[in-house]
Amino acid sequence: MSRTLLVIDIQQDYFPGGVLPLWQAEETEARIVAAIGKARAAGDRIVLVRHVSAAPKGLFAADGPGIAIRPAILAAAGDVPVVTKSFADAFQETDLAAHLAGTDELLVCGMMTQNCVVFTALSRNVDGFAVKVIGDLCTAPIEVVHRIALNAIGSKTTLVTAAEAGLA
Repeated sequence: MSRTLLVIDIQQDYFPGGVLPLWQAEETEARIVAAIGKARAAGDRIVLVRHVSAAPKGLFAADGPGIAIRPAILAAAGDVPVVTKSFADAFQETDLAAHLAGTDELLVCGMMTQNCVVFTALSRNVDGFAVKVIGDLCTAPIEVVHRIALNAIGSKTTLVTAAEAGLA
């Protein structure tokens, strides 16, 4: 079975000093870095996603430093595709589907649980994939929002931990 780890929006704006720091962003990033290493060792594919806004300033402004994918994520992932999106759903108006050709199982993680993770995991474009959201590799602005989003997504698709996915 071919697996792809989809890592959504691990970007500077979500960390201390950024426009919208998230709950436990650095801890989540560290777990994702470790998971990327496990995925690479297992022969899984990795695709990174980054959000870029059309707005001249604010969250993910195209000319701002906040759109940068975190260096630790880039170092762990190596030379992998980076999909740029402007909507919560990473498939919407992007070439993500082309990077997933041949994938059977799609492992979804990243930021923000209640927005980009949920919209991507429930996208119409995931039909044909066995989708698993890795809950402990996601975060949101505050813990309660993260937990509510995980509870909701768990009623619609498979919710696992990194350990259950073999990535811890």
